[in-house]
Formats: sequence, structure tokens, C-alpha cells
Amino acid sequence: MTEPHRWQDDVLAGPGGAMTDEVGVITGPLTLRTTVVAGGLVRFDVQYQDADEWCVLTGSPRAHHGAPAALHAAALAAVRAGGGAEAPGGRAG
Repeated sequence: MTEPHRWQDDVLAGPGGAMTDEVGVITGPLTLRTTVVAGGLVRFDVQYQDADEWCVLTGSPRAHHGAPAALHAAALAAVRAGGGAEAPGGRAG
């Protein structure tokens, strides 16, 4: 079985942070991980940098429409902008 496609980057959340399903808004230095999952979807997870626990970015998973790397870049931009950033992209399937 092949490893799923995954992108991971550190990002400083802008004012208002990123919205998660588990704990609400998180702010400060974060790590964003985007993973291609079954059904043409990508899942976005965030954590405080170097933490053990991951949280799901609200609105995840989303359809990637053949461009999961572009959605990872869009998610990074959204988290940098803050304002309770949620998962970018199409609708979940």
C-alpha cells in the first residue's frame, strides 16, 4: 500500500486564528497538515507547533478536484490571514 499524499508546514496564525472542530479557535505558531484521503477528498489538521494532539480544521474534509497541493497552499494562506480560518475548497463529498 502506498503512503497517502501529505503536505505539512508551520504557519503563524493571523489575528483570530484557525477554527477547529475539537477546541474552537487556536492561535499562534501552528502546524498545518493536509492529507489526501479516500473519495477525492483532502483532510486538514492543525496543531500547536510541536504539540502531540492534532485538531481537524473546521470544514474538513473537502473535495480536492485534482489540486490537493493548491488547497494546502490556500489553507496556509487562510490560517495566515486568521479570522477563524476554515478549510478552503469545494464541498465534502
